[in-house]
Amino acid sequence: MNRIATLLASSALAIGSLTSLGAYAEPLKIRIAWVVPVANMPSILFEKPGLAKHQGQSYVLESTRFNGTPPMISALASGDLDIADLAYSSLALAIQNAGMDDIRVIADEFQDGVEGYYTDEFFVLKDSPIKRVEDLKGKVLATNAAGSGIDIAMRAMLRKKGLNDRTDVTIVEAGFPNMRAMLIEKKVDLIPGVIPFSLDPALRNASRVLFTQREAVGTTQMIVWAARAGFIQKNRAAMVDFMEDTLRAVRFYLDPANHKEAVEIAARFSKQPAERFDSWLFTKKDYYRNPNFIPDLDALQANINLQHELGFLKASFNVRKYADPSLLAEAAQRLK
Repeated sequence: MNRIATLLASSALAIGSLTSLGAYAEPLKIRIAWVVPVANMPSILFEKPGLAKHQGQSYVLESTRFNGTPPMISALASGDLDIADLAYSSLALAIQNAGMDDIRVIADEFQDGVEGYYTDEFFVLKDSPIKRVEDLKGKVLATNAAGSGIDIAMRAMLRKKGLNDRTDVTIVEAGFPNMRAMLIEKKVDLIPGVIPFSLDPALRNASRVLFTQREAVGTTQMIVWAARAGFIQKNRAAMVDFMEDTLRAVRFYLDPANHKEAVEIAARFSKQPAERFDSWLFTKKDYYRNPNFIPDLDALQANINLQHELGFLKASFNVRKYADPSLLAEAAQRLK
C-alpha cells in the first residue's frame, strides 16, 4: 500500500509539473501602446537587457505606436490592444462614450505640472502678433489628436479665456514630429509642445511660450496604463510578472546612477544625438514619474471633475471605481 501511495504521489507531482510547464509553454502576448518615443515608457521599457526577467517565459511584450491616446480606445475595445497608455481625457472618453465600464487603471505613466517638474508648453512664433490667449481668435491651432490630454488642456485654456474651441478657432491634427515645421512655415499659429519635441533647439530659437498646461488645467495625472478587467482576471499571473519587470525597469531609469546609460538607450532608440536627452531625461526637467509607478488618483479625480465643469464630460465619476492597484502591489512585494 505504501508503494502504491508513493507511486500515486509521484505521478501527481509529475502531472503538476507538466501542467505548470504547460502554462508557460506559450507566453501571453501583452500588447501595449505608446505615443511619444522615450517620453512614454513603453517605447524603451525593456531596451536594457536583463530588466525583463519574465519576458519570454510567462509573457512577451509587443509595443505599438499610436498618433494619440483616443485611437487606443477603439483598439482596446476591439481586443487589438491589451494595455492602453491613456491620457486623463481619453480615459474619461473610454468610460463615458465607449461604455467601457470594465476599464481599470493599473499604473502611472507620468504626471504633468507637478511642482518643480516639467509641464507641457504651447508655442507661437517669436514675432507672432499673438500676445495673449484671447489673440488666438480666428487662428489655426495644431493638436495631435482630438480628445487627447494635451488637446483638452488647450481647449480648456481657450474656454477659460472666453473663446469657443469649436467656432472661434480652427484646430487641425498633426503628428508631434511635424509640428515645429508647421509653426515655422506659418501653416498654424500655435502648437503644443511635449517632451522631447518641445526641447528642440530649432523650435526654441523660433518660438516663445504662450501658456503651459499647468496654467490651463493644473496638475494632471497625464498618462495612465489601463487594461480591461476581464484581461487582468484571465491573465493575472503573467500580468503580475510583467508589472514586476516594469517596476524593475522604472526604478532603473529613474536612478541617477544610471543616467548616462538611460540617455544612451534613449538616443539609440530615437536615433537622436545623446545631447538631446542628457540635460533633462529622468530628472526634474522631465515629467514627474512615480518611482513605484503608482498613479495620483486624487489628481486624476480633479482632472475628471474639471472636464465636467468645462463641459467636456456629461458627468463626473469616481475614478477609484476604475482603478486596480493590486497588480502593482503584488509586484512590489516581490522586489522588497
